Amino acid sequence: MNAPHPSLHDLRPPTLDLAQAMIEGLSTSPKAVEPKFFYDARGSALFDQICAQPEYYLPAAEREIFAAHAPEIAASLGDGVVLIEPGAGSAIKIRWLLEHCRPGAYVPVDISQTHLTTSVAALARAYPWLRIHAAIADYTHSLPIPAVVPAGPRAAFFPGSSLGNFEPGDAVAFLRLMRSAVGRGGHVIIGVDRKKDRTLLDAAYNDAAGVTARFNLNLLHRANAELGADFELDGYTHKAFYNAARGRIEMHLVSRRPQVVRINGNVFQFAAGESLHTENSYKYRPEEFIGLAERAGLWCHAHWTDARAYFGVYLLTVG
Repeated sequence: MNAPHPSLHDLRPPTLDLAQAMIEGLSTSPKAVEPKFFYDARGSALFDQICAQPEYYLPAAEREIFAAHAPEIAASLGDGVVLIEPGAGSAIKIRWLLEHCRPGAYVPVDISQTHLTTSVAALARAYPWLRIHAAIADYTHSLPIPAVVPAGPRAAFFPGSSLGNFEPGDAVAFLRLMRSAVGRGGHVIIGVDRKKDRTLLDAAYNDAAGVTARFNLNLLHRANAELGADFELDGYTHKAFYNAARGRIEMHLVSRRPQVVRINGNVFQFAAGESLHTENSYKYRPEEFIGLAERAGLWCHAHWTDARAYFGVYLLTVG
């Protein structure tokens, strides 16, 4: 019997506001805006392109891990589990688990309604038996689950390296959100990028095709399109580098010249060489990440890496 057509639930809080984020971020010193605002439909599509760039080692490393261990992970979850995926994006990676288990429901959560709608429609065609309850939400601050989602065992699926976008203390808070969402006896399957040679890291965020640069600049493109801001996109350059002391990649948009920007009647000045800090991506050794997880009340049941030890996937349980 086929599952019902995917349901879509708008659970965005009223505080989710690009204008407020831009105005507050440009008013601070140094200037900074959260990376979640990259992800309108255009930004989500650009991120998918980043994942296809040869310098971006992460997708290949992650695929290698799941190709070897997805059956084991799926067996640990069991059939009937409710799979919750914060930041589902294109909902491609969940297929790695769907090939090996039959969940009771799938709950993709994403900030971009357009991207989410397209993704779940494709997933429903590929898995007509799958019950899908999609939630439009800002998962970085809350992880609301639609009321129609059935009871039963739950597991959160958070592949890729998005945990690295959180400051370490905020990463612990987000892990606690997932812990609360899955409940006692639940699981979290999470991807975490590992520390490695800085040359490799710097290249991954400065691809030769310039896709990451366009992704970074998409923040300003959004502000112009949605807020009527007057950023001159050719007045900013993409800068990404590994900060070894902080254990993170930093992404910035650096002003090429003195500039004045207007947003909703607010005026902001950029000096030549001044940057807007748009993203961090922390890298963790296994023992560092396991320590973070334990602070959130999650215990490492198993973890795996690829042949070059570039990336890690962890299966965590709620005690």
